[in-house]
Amino acid sequence: MSMTTLKVPVELRDRIAGDAREQQRTISAFLGEVLDDWERRQRMEAVGRAMRDSPPDDAYWTESAVIDSIGGALDE
Repeated sequence: MSMTTLKVPVELRDRIAGDAREQQRTISAFLGEVLDDWERRQRMEAVGRAMRDSPPDDAYWTESAVIDSIGGALDE
């Protein structure tokens, strides 16, 4: 993998390095994990917005009730 340099203030670099050291990670691995977490939060927020913008309709609740009744029958 090729490498590059990121220009950040010294104070930020020191915070990143300290947090990476506490987690026993390289700065690269630490930043990758931070970015992975941030991207996951963005995806979950998008899912939440989509769910709020398209609430379930009557057909959903009807189908959900059928599925629930089948599941109950399987437990017996």
